[in-house]
Amino acid sequence: MKRLGPFYLLCLAVAVIGLAICPTLVVLAPRETTMGFVQKIFYYHVQSAWLCFMAVFVCAGGSAAYLFGKSEAGDRVAVAGGELAVLFGICTLVTGPLWARKAWGAYWQWDVRLTTTLLLLMIFVAYLFSRRYGGPGSKKLAAGLALFGAADVPLIYLSVSIWRTIHPKTTVVSSLQPGMRGPFWAAFATFACLFVVLFGMRMALERSRAKLDELYLAAEDAGLLDGDA
Repeated sequence: MKRLGPFYLLCLAVAVIGLAICPTLVVLAPRETTMGFVQKIFYYHVQSAWLCFMAVFVCAGGSAAYLFGKSEAGDRVAVAGGELAVLFGICTLVTGPLWARKAWGAYWQWDVRLTTTLLLLMIFVAYLFSRRYGGPGSKKLAAGLALFGAADVPLIYLSVSIWRTIHPKTTVVSSLQPGMRGPFWAAFATFACLFVVLFGMRMALERSRAKLDELYLAAEDAGLLDGDA
């Protein structure tokens, strides 16, 4: 935490406070007339989706830096973003069907937005598996998957406008009732700060792993590990 500085600590404090008070704010927010209480999943579902997209772009940016600039730091950013993309993608695809069961009478419909979001999650699960089990060149293969996955995000966002779809339009946030806006943005701030905290922790772990690898190679070059062979 000391290396990450005051901004990280501020985000940690906001995340902790937000996780404590946001459930109460959401419960006290006005009920939507059609959906009733189940509409409150919206306060977690939208934030999860937005941060999933953010993590995808972070992963893609780090992957591009690794592919085209041979940046090991970029690769560390990429793997941290990739893991968060999977985490928030799972949250999105769990909360969405819970809402859909009430709205559509089924947990899953092969709607364009749902299908492309599922595809995004599968791409980034494949990203993580390819990094771990892809053998030589696995990082480059994974980086290519990350860039491919990032191209899916605009399709997900625009799908409700381009195709006939049963998923709510992107204008739903701007049409919130005044009493719903405060809890919605408070939940967003909480999730965003949680994202920063998790990303910072994951990057610290990657830096420690990189340092450990450097020390191991230095010890091997100095002949200090010969006795372990």
